[in-house]
Amino acid sequence: MILRALEPSDLELLYTIENDPEMWNVGNANVPYSRYDLENYILSQQHDIHADKQVRLVVCKEDGKAVGLIDLFNYSVLHNRAEIGLAILSSEQGKGYAGEALSQIALYARNTLHIHQLYCVVPEDNAASLAMLRKAGYCNETLLKDWLSTPEGYKDCIALFRIL
Repeated sequence: MILRALEPSDLELLYTIENDPEMWNVGNANVPYSRYDLENYILSQQHDIHADKQVRLVVCKEDGKAVGLIDLFNYSVLHNRAEIGLAILSSEQGKGYAGEALSQIALYARNTLHIHQLYCVVPEDNAASLAMLRKAGYCNETLLKDWLSTPEGYKDCIALFRIL
């Protein structure tokens, strides 16, 4: 598994993930993005966490086929921490890509970006993601009451932390 920078050829992957209504409840967007907006986003990235306040990498199989995205965002220079976001295409889930991506992003965050702490906020009912994060060393869990507003009502989330 390989992590690489976002390229213009990743437009369809980004379009698919960003416009998946199932993902809207865990992010801060609730409207579809146009290909034009996403293409401009890709082209405007400086690939510098200090300038962009985030790093978005493409999760690829060994053969180079893109299977998802992993982000470091909500970056704090003062506190040396960042939040993790991870989305693997549904057709590629359960194959170990997410766990390996978490391992690789932790090494990159610690060794290259000198980040001290990573954290992730996960809906309480997402057992698979919670188990994967715990296996990857995330702990010190905190319950966030009514954290996400969904069509079914408010959902509790769990914040998990990892010191690098």
